[in-house]
Amino acid sequence: MNNYRVNKNTSSNPNGDNEVHKDTCRHYNELLNYESLGTHSSCSSAVSLANRNGYKADGCKNCIPECNKG
Repeated sequence: MNNYRVNKNTSSNPNGDNEVHKDTCRHYNELLNYESLGTHSSCSSAVSLANRNGYKADGCKNCIPECNKG
């Protein structure tokens, strides 16, 4: 189980996605404008919640590459 956050800032993402990061990601503590997604057993669950909350969510290519669409 990991804690996840979705980045509200899309300016650093060339696709305009809101990236989802897990708590062990090196970028996790750098996120200043984020929404906590809570604890999930998989990244797909966290990304799905972010999408249901109105974000254009994608997984971070570094910490959850299995949920990154590119």
